[in-house]
Amino acid sequence: MNLNRRHAFAAVLGLGISACTPPPKEEAKKEGPPKVKKQPFGTTADGQAVELYTLTNAKGAEAAIMNYGATIVSVKVPDRGGAMADVVLGFDSYDPYPKQTSYFGATIGRYANRIGGAKFKLNGVEYKLAKNDGPNTLHGGLKGFDKRMWTVKELPGDVPALELSYLSKDGEENFPGNLQTTVTYKWNDTNELQMDYKATTDKDTVLNLTNHAYFNLAGHGEGDILSHELMIDADKLTPVDATLIPTGKIEKVDGTPFDFRKPTPIGQRIEDKNQQLKFGKGYDHNFVLNHVAASPTLAARVRDPKSGRVLEVLTTEPGIQFYTGNFLDGTLHGKGGKVYARRSAFTLETQHYPDSPNKPNFPSTTLKANSTFASTTIYRFTL
Repeated sequence: MNLNRRHAFAAVLGLGISACTPPPKEEAKKEGPPKVKKQPFGTTADGQAVELYTLTNAKGAEAAIMNYGATIVSVKVPDRGGAMADVVLGFDSYDPYPKQTSYFGATIGRYANRIGGAKFKLNGVEYKLAKNDGPNTLHGGLKGFDKRMWTVKELPGDVPALELSYLSKDGEENFPGNLQTTVTYKWNDTNELQMDYKATTDKDTVLNLTNHAYFNLAGHGEGDILSHELMIDADKLTPVDATLIPTGKIEKVDGTPFDFRKPTPIGQRIEDKNQQLKFGKGYDHNFVLNHVAASPTLAARVRDPKSGRVLEVLTTEPGIQFYTGNFLDGTLHGKGGKVYARRSAFTLETQHYPDSPNKPNFPSTTLKANSTFASTTIYRFTL
């Protein structure tokens, strides 16, 4: 109907109608789930409130972060049929976290992985650390970053994001310098969980940060991960001694059970008669990544044939620790009461090499006073 005919029709009905009649109002669009949902998760022994922050993207996938330990508590992503499952090991509340020794999902510092002999020298001064892993220091000592309360700030932007910060004071766990650390988590609509690390210090110190999430792409507590197919972009690794401290050598993976340059089931060679596997009771080794750049580069890819879920790990770090949950023994019951048995999960901890403060040939982990450390790792979940 043209405009003149509309006016004529309106006149017959006694209606007043303008040539610029506005369109009918659209119904208000329903809001989707909140991008960041905050909820109580427990209380520490000294009365501090533990909070859980759930980041939800436009597709309904979720990543949940706790302020205790800047910890990844859960990641819920779809399988090939669209069914959601939580692929990260953890607990339904705060209470079990301080009691377990597996570092589920935690941010690790000041020094991720091991420091041999629980000591190192820096600028001619020897620093003695806690021996919490046989004769060595593991994951920052008795009370590392995983056991600290972090300050949380929600960040504006197109994707749900959190900034968690922690000030490690000079002498904490006997490390030098007041170290200010931030970890920013971003969860985008393509199911990428990005972690941006930054740190500054007022005194020369050593630093190695990582995240210790345990993954099972079939879903946490859903059997072992031995059929998961793994690729690590590494021609070399740093072999270890019987206490899992690197010897200082860098060896090729050619012809060994550590050659994951092509996708290989994790369990295919895990029981091979190999001295390194014996030391680790499975895989618990640092791989020397082939490609290190200022922007995150693909370091590893894991696929679960059953569910179709894929995890890609991209990083700016020079190394990655592959661990197959060899010390999980079924005594821990996680979310929903699921039993976490031996080799029911794997970790891919992006990092500098273990014991670098005592290995001059390894990439340096010294952070100079008034300089800034920056690093990025991305967990990308696809199909």
